[in-house]
Amino acid sequence: MLPSRFSRDAKTSRTTENCAAGFLLLATAVAILWANSPWTESYWNLLDTHVGFSLGDATFELTVKHLINDGLMTFFFFVVGLEVMAEFTIGELTDRARAAVPVFAAAAGLAVPALIFLIINSSGEATNAWGVVISTDTAFLIGALAVINPKFPARLRIFLLTLAVVDDVGALAVIALFYSDNIRVMPLLVAAVLIAVIALVRYLPAGRGPAYAATGFALWVATYMSGVHPTLAGVAIALLIPVFTPERRQVEQTVELIRAFRQSPNSQYARAASRGLRESISINERLQAQFGPYVSFLVLPLFALVNAGVRLTGETMSAAMRSPLTWGIVGGLVLGKFIGITGATWLVQRIGLGQLAPGLTLRRIAGGAALSGIGFTISLFIIEIAIEDPLLQDEARVGVLLASLLAFLLGYAIFRITDWVSPPEPVGLKLVRPVDPERDHILGNPDATLTLVEYGDFECPFCSRATGSIDQVREHFGPQMRYVWRHLPLERVHPRAFDAARASEAAALQGKYWEMARTLFEHPDDLEWSDMYRYAVAVGCDIDRFDHDVRVHGSKVTHRVQDDVEDAEVMDLNSTPTFFVNGKRHKGPWDAASLIRALDETRPSTP
Repeated sequence: MLPSRFSRDAKTSRTTENCAAGFLLLATAVAILWANSPWTESYWNLLDTHVGFSLGDATFELTVKHLINDGLMTFFFFVVGLEVMAEFTIGELTDRARAAVPVFAAAAGLAVPALIFLIINSSGEATNAWGVVISTDTAFLIGALAVINPKFPARLRIFLLTLAVVDDVGALAVIALFYSDNIRVMPLLVAAVLIAVIALVRYLPAGRGPAYAATGFALWVATYMSGVHPTLAGVAIALLIPVFTPERRQVEQTVELIRAFRQSPNSQYARAASRGLRESISINERLQAQFGPYVSFLVLPLFALVNAGVRLTGETMSAAMRSPLTWGIVGGLVLGKFIGITGATWLVQRIGLGQLAPGLTLRRIAGGAALSGIGFTISLFIIEIAIEDPLLQDEARVGVLLASLLAFLLGYAIFRITDWVSPPEPVGLKLVRPVDPERDHILGNPDATLTLVEYGDFECPFCSRATGSIDQVREHFGPQMRYVWRHLPLERVHPRAFDAARASEAAALQGKYWEMARTLFEHPDDLEWSDMYRYAVAVGCDIDRFDHDVRVHGSKVTHRVQDDVEDAEVMDLNSTPTFFVNGKRHKGPWDAASLIRALDETRPSTP
């Protein structure tokens, strides 16, 4: 059993992200209003309040602001590190060809803003603040995309999330290399030893959670004392935590334990089953699920509350409007992100280093690039460590807030104008991605004049019956028609459909797609992984290679299925089977006679 990483409810995920962005925006508004209210002194006094503890003669204390920025924000960078590690190990960035465009675009989105900032601030104390303009706030970016709600946002959203991962890697590297000073060697050596210890924790037979917690806290203290920014301890820990896709054998053993517990409930079976369920999922994924909500709904709003407070007095605003620092930040984030990401995307496509996902256009990238100028969390974070003068800090905060507003307005304008100039096609009436003989699964003459495309899944009984009628349709038209199959696994009602689609794609890598597909259709009620391995052997697959493709390098077959799923989402397809006849959606029955009649009606006329 190999559950897919994509089996999560996408709508629930988007709702959570939008809510998190809303909390972040609310905390920002509260900070600004509080800092400019009659109670402004209470705001600044809160930030300077000292908290800590004493142990004998030793004391440890931080201000509330530093406790959040240096302590709680470690959890933010920890979760970012987990996401980065997961993406490079089992996610979007495992397929280097797929990742090429957003990776190059992200690199340009880091470099061009910094260059624009340094052109405007070529000297003075503000020069050191170039790191403020390099990073995009992912939470606000996804929230802004949801608010604007352009047509067909699914592919753009995935592109921007991939770009954001690379953007985060760059921002973390910049903090480590350029914003850590007064390095002390001995604590740094202790930190190095602790990192080695953390790397070995995965091999403990039990108690890994407490071991990670204890050594992680020790690493944070050592990093803090070494002069390296302590939040980077979170990144170091995250990169050393195991990440993997669930293994079939482990999951099946756990199922056996659960079955034993059901037959004979007792504490021994309960503990064993609980441990098996927990260990079948990688620690990385479990920690993301555990800490992610706290970071989104607590840590980041608290960070915004203590960092977004800026005195918007007439004097502050006047100074900010005349300040090269403010306009350097605005120019870097708004223009730099837009020019860097859009230009790099165009260039990478033009010279053939990468390609955009099907259905994703450069004008969509331009709108997303504009929204990427919303720099908030890491921008405010770097202001604190790059600028010492409080007045310059206020000017920089004004620049970040103004840039974020302008970036949103620019993105909104680009999406609205391009949709007006080139209105999108009505959803679902036309095939969004043309048939590609080099990519699609085709039965019949690849150059035939008639095309029948089916979106379906292997667990759907109606798809099975429809596929049975396809033979009659193909026999009727002969070489004049080609039949194309694309995946649309409806996991809510067909829980094994996604895995079956992956198995078919693994067989396709050995030239056995149609043999495997027909076998899967013949056994819609027997689609456990043990069954599908048996089918792979029966159709003549090399079982070691098949296992390797679905388990170790599962991302390739998963991406192939996910591409079809995303096309279906763009066209708002929600039932199987769904047919397209010569590129137009078929309405009505899908029996052989109805499909023949529909194809005849679209047959090109001959002299």
